[in-house]
Amino acid sequence: MQHRGLVTALILSVLLNLGAVGAAGYRALVRDRPAASDLASRLALDAAQRSRWHGLEQNFVRELDAGWQEIARQRETLVREVFSEQPDPARIEAARARIAEVQMQQQQRVIAQFLQEREILNAKQRQELVDLLLREEPVAPRERQLHGGK
Repeated sequence: MQHRGLVTALILSVLLNLGAVGAAGYRALVRDRPAASDLASRLALDAAQRSRWHGLEQNFVRELDAGWQEIARQRETLVREVFSEQPDPARIEAARARIAEVQMQQQQRVIAQFLQEREILNAKQRQELVDLLLREEPVAPRERQLHGGK
């Protein structure tokens, strides 16, 4: 009985952590971030910079969207399994591991994209983008919001 309680606590902890990472990553990339064309205007990219910028974005956005869709599918699998009549620890672990793998890939994509964008921008534009990215406020994951978090 105590083992089941520990497993449940571990699962809830993992869900909370996954939610936090996912929410923070998603918010940093999507919420309050200007559309690509608006960002290009905000950074005052010249024509050559805009061309390079937009060329980088197409694959990045497509791959990022696919990653978030995979995380959502795995999260649903994880939640449904945790709350099923007889949770299967192996299925739970497999979903958790896949979420972690895709989140790591997402982080790698974002870092690679930032490094490529960095090469396009001048110092003033880089600082403007840094300021914009760092203005993001952390948001509580959905699991925390359901339990009285903001």
